[in-house]
Amino acid sequence: MRDDPIANVLDDLLKLDDILACMVARRDMISVMPTGDSFKPEVNQIWDIIKRAMDDVFGVIRDYSQAGLGEMEFRMQDYEVLFYVFPDTENALVAIIPAMANKGLIEVEMENTRREILKIMEEPDREPVLATA
Repeated sequence: MRDDPIANVLDDLLKLDDILACMVARRDMISVMPTGDSFKPEVNQIWDIIKRAMDDVFGVIRDYSQAGLGEMEFRMQDYEVLFYVFPDTENALVAIIPAMANKGLIEVEMENTRREILKIMEEPDREPVLATA
């Protein structure tokens, strides 16, 4: 997995102080995670409840991604979970951040990361990771 260019892009995103965890995921499945320790310790304590809520959000993504749904987010306790949907798929770039984080920079970085992953996925010899809706 160390040679996975998508995991490398996620590694770069995880370097931002306010990104506590990030992944490419869809309902009931994490497709790609960063190569190293993927979650910062504070996320581990609430991961189970966030994962259940994420699965519910992915139901909405499944139903509306074909209609152009691009982003979603929810706040739970002291955290926000951001979903940047890949067009015409049931997949999203997901990041968990502190609720009080400065989202302006994070939103720019999330969009840049989504675009970078889409470029990687368009490579002709790339094995598909994203499930289409």
